[in-house]
Amino acid sequence: MSTGEKAKAKAEQVVGMTVRTLAHAVHKDDLAAKGAALEARGKARGAKEGAKGSLKH
Repeated sequence: MSTGEKAKAKAEQVVGMTVRTLAHAVHKDDLAAKGAALEARGKARGAKEGAKGSLKH
């Protein structure tokens, strides 16, 4: 996994988790869903990059 893609995936996860948590705190369900989607996209990106890295070895 390239360092840039790994950092991008982790950043999406952290930002998504933060948005989701803060949105739940202020009872904004639509914003919480967007945060959860961003977090899921970051996890998917990390899984994809991990699979690409494991196939190279």
